[in-house]
Amino acid sequence: MLLLLPPSETKRDSGSPGTALDLSALSLPALTPQRVAAVAALRRLCRTKGAAMAALKLGPRLAGEIERNRALLTSPLLPAIDRFDGVLYDALDSSSLSDQARSFAGEHVLIASALFGMVGALDLVPAYRMSPDSRLPGMPLGRHWSEPVRATLAARAGQELVLDLRSEAYAALGPAPEGSWFVRVVADDGADRRRALNHFNKHGKGELVRRMLDAGIDHPDLASLRTWAAATGIRLEHGAPGELDLVV
Repeated sequence: MLLLLPPSETKRDSGSPGTALDLSALSLPALTPQRVAAVAALRRLCRTKGAAMAALKLGPRLAGEIERNRALLTSPLLPAIDRFDGVLYDALDSSSLSDQARSFAGEHVLIASALFGMVGALDLVPAYRMSPDSRLPGMPLGRHWSEPVRATLAARAGQELVLDLRSEAYAALGPAPEGSWFVRVVADDGADRRRALNHFNKHGKGELVRRMLDAGIDHPDLASLRTWAAATGIRLEHGAPGELDLVV
């Protein structure tokens, strides 16, 4: 089983003293050439503060993010699952995961990244700022990542069950393997009508992933996943073709 998560635009500060980014140590090493190019392009961009803020679509209050990007190669590292912040990761609450659940995440969770393509949950990464709509000079992110990430995910997933919990913007940077299930969070109004959620979309996904990590079950197929979900009070139902509705 493979879970594809979105990142967050905000990142937690700090990191382990004495650590520094090693692109060759990240999961999915086939993406290393693209990572090297993206990191170099972002660092070049951030030499000029005004241009970087425009290209990264940052307002004055986020000017400090440029300094983070400048320090990419020397700033201390955290596991990706601990680095990313925001609603989904608050609900996932990685700091309280057991050692077994963290190990399961390391084997079964990949997190999207506009800078690194995809990273493993336990890959060590620095704080940075870059989103799918960032404009790196001479490097359209969709063209840069889409095919390499698609091919790498297909090779990594094999015949595994794949749940895609990414936002559509991040999914566009690397299409999930054929046969994957895109998860949407919806509310049921009680009259068999459902509506997609915004804020609670991320919270619902974070709670689902947390419960799956705690359970530590490598579901071989959708039937196994849905049987477990039903037994634990999670409404995970068929939606549009290729989609699962997480009903909250």
